[in-house]
Amino acid sequence: MTQSGAARRTVLGAAVLAAGTGFTGLAAGSAAAADEADGQVYGDGHGEGGYRDLPHPTVIGHRGASGYRPEHTIGSYQLALDLGADVVEQDLVPTRDGHLVCRHENEIGGTTDVAEHLEFASRRTTKSVDGVAVTGWFTEDFTLAELRTLRAKERIPAVRQRNTLYDGQWAVPTFEEVLRWADREGKRRGRRVWLHVETKHPSYFRGLGLGLEEPLAKLLRRYGRDGRGAAVFLQSFEPSSIQRLARLVSAPRVVLLSAGNTRPWDFELAKDPRTVADLVKPEGLKWISGFAQGIGPTMDLILPRDADGRLGTPTTLVKDAHARGLLLHPYTARNENSFLPAEYRRGTDPAAYGDAFGAFRTYFEQGIDGIFTDNPDTGLLAAEAFRPGRRPANR
Repeated sequence: MTQSGAARRTVLGAAVLAAGTGFTGLAAGSAAAADEADGQVYGDGHGEGGYRDLPHPTVIGHRGASGYRPEHTIGSYQLALDLGADVVEQDLVPTRDGHLVCRHENEIGGTTDVAEHLEFASRRTTKSVDGVAVTGWFTEDFTLAELRTLRAKERIPAVRQRNTLYDGQWAVPTFEEVLRWADREGKRRGRRVWLHVETKHPSYFRGLGLGLEEPLAKLLRRYGRDGRGAAVFLQSFEPSSIQRLARLVSAPRVVLLSAGNTRPWDFELAKDPRTVADLVKPEGLKWISGFAQGIGPTMDLILPRDADGRLGTPTTLVKDAHARGLLLHPYTARNENSFLPAEYRRGTDPAAYGDAFGAFRTYFEQGIDGIFTDNPDTGLLAAEAFRPGRRPANR
């Protein structure tokens, strides 16, 4: 589904105004009206329109609108939609009793108030997760009922101090709650709400008897998001998790790719010698295309940074992936200086905004199909110049 540039910009203006004043209903209503005016009205999140019908380049709300609200909360997801995100991301980890909840990591000391709960003090421990020693509190040591007593908080308060205003406002959502929320929002807005769902540390959890893929597939089937045209992307840094999901559901799938010199953890366990650098070669991309529809590379695999943090010469990854029919959803674009390439930073405050629009423009000029961003309103305004009728120069 697409919108005309003028209609989309009108929606954006309303959404940004609403975000600044707290009246998010205005933005939601305007978005639904604009979709109807564009002649593309969808139901409650089900339907047959595939991912190729999404606006291009696609703007993916990274953990929601995590630049403005504590990540992986209903508040963050809601704001991402209100700001115009085309897709909203969830990361999934399990509870001790097998429920899937939305957290970026299974360690929750940095994203919840668990440290303030004396009744859980004894559960602080150190574990090896994907070969890395991590100390804190872990979702797999809590039942869902226990997790429901916790409240979410800002993960990086030093950079996003304003987000701490919202600490304690939301609980940790289950994925089923998110699916229900997405269906409600789809009905209210008259268009499908797309999700981008990641299985976190799948081999680690399978080793604990808490495999992620089967309960995820069960929920997707229950809520009608298991088909080829489902409004959901399934993603993982472990290709074997995507292969397993491919046997369970037909929904579109994306292999996430970290730094070139790293190996996926399932490769480590299987003694597979290939690195990410091997997977982004034509033969590696051909292999991925056998069970996935896209890749989600770190932006450095497309635009490497030099020793000074400035962008270097683009690689051939976009061209090579497209040659294999794979879409690209790289990560992660953010507004703050501390995350931007050196040439787009402004001033010396790492938490201040730099020239995010300049960075987005450079990213989109590479011909990528979408991008994960903590700031979907910024990403959407930048994407307007590359939407139908105005394509990147090198495509």
